[in-house]
Amino acid sequence: MTTVEILAVGNEILLGDVLDTNTNWICKKVTGLGGNVQRAVLLQDDQDGIASELKNSFSRRPDLIITTGGMGPTEDDITLTAVAIATGHLLKLDDRALDIVKKRYEYFNREGFVESPEITPSRRKMALIPEGSTPLDNPVGTAPAITLKHDKSLIVCLPGVPPELQGIFAGSLQPTLTEFFGNAFFLEKVILADCGDESVLAPLLKSVSTHNSRVYVKSRAKKFGKDIKFRVTVSMAGSSQEEVLEHIERTIEDLRLTLKSHNIGIQESDK
Repeated sequence: MTTVEILAVGNEILLGDVLDTNTNWICKKVTGLGGNVQRAVLLQDDQDGIASELKNSFSRRPDLIITTGGMGPTEDDITLTAVAIATGHLLKLDDRALDIVKKRYEYFNREGFVESPEITPSRRKMALIPEGSTPLDNPVGTAPAITLKHDKSLIVCLPGVPPELQGIFAGSLQPTLTEFFGNAFFLEKVILADCGDESVLAPLLKSVSTHNSRVYVKSRAKKFGKDIKFRVTVSMAGSSQEEVLEHIERTIEDLRLTLKSHNIGIQESDK
């Protein structure tokens, strides 16, 4: 199973001005691909702090380290500088990255979004990447993403603007994701259990989970009440759709029989 750590960078996140939806989105995608997110942290725009956290990640040797944020044209966008420090690479102007930046500003100029396509120093900054990196097209914004191999880990640096991050994830990053995860299939079903007390439900779910170890079974409760229906998530990632469907259906049937023996009914939900 591919192991993943996520470093979300941005003062605005830690100040509470911006909600970090990127980490949640990446966790869902990685899980859906059959990966295992082992750690996620929020960091200030501080190059020494980011570099230190990267080195900590290197010591744990995850397969993928994904950073988000800090890749724009402003002075406090220093994620790539921190990556260069942590990996011992020089930060250099990359012709491929510069070409990506040029083409994006030419496009935005044609569309009337910017007054000039000129590559100013602040725009040129986005083409400064650690030596040995591979720049990736950004179909939404202007800052290229990058990948960089370091020891056992592959570092993937993505912009923090959600549409840009998601566009890169679905586009230019796909060959890398396929290399790590293959053509994985993920399925999640939500079951509503007629039980208002999670303390009653928990040991029954644990029994079902133990007998279906490849399937993730988890209840999500928010309050008590005799009319409350608990949401139980049943999910799995695998190498084939047939395999995943078989395990999911077997687990749901096991869940149905186990809860029925305790006078608890269930029904599938459309979420």
